Amino acid sequence: MPFCEFNASPFFLEDTHATEQMGAKLWEMLPKNGFVFLHGDLGAGKTTLVRGLLRAAGVTGAIKSPTYALIEEYEVSGYKIFHFDLYRLAEPEELEWIGIDDYFNRDALCIIEWAEKGMGILPDADIQITLTRQNDGRLIEFSNKNSQ
Repeated sequence: MPFCEFNASPFFLEDTHATEQMGAKLWEMLPKNGFVFLHGDLGAGKTTLVRGLLRAAGVTGAIKSPTYALIEEYEVSGYKIFHFDLYRLAEPEELEWIGIDDYFNRDALCIIEWAEKGMGILPDADIQITLTRQNDGRLIEFSNKNSQ
């Protein structure tokens, strides 16, 4: 199933709540398999966006950043969601050492923070989302495979 088109202009998310709400909207809009790359500096709201998506998907337990574990796995309503945070990756080849292909060969939604650290190993993104701090809020931008 192809990803839906994200042709919206960048827009402003005024606070954490708005960022989580956008994550919830993404859950409604995205197919339940494919690759989403999240870009943005530390503190830009990437994990907050994912938290909103996971809450909308039905995750009720603790949702934490996989910064140290690299991967958090969720299963809700028969869907698999893998949340990756590659911030601490020293080199892309480390992904092969952890068996990354095992995750990518499943029917799942893979959300990858700091994807640029895995380039050359990661598959192409179906959609890329960039969050940029702007005053007290965030600017969010989308690009899909067809518009890159």
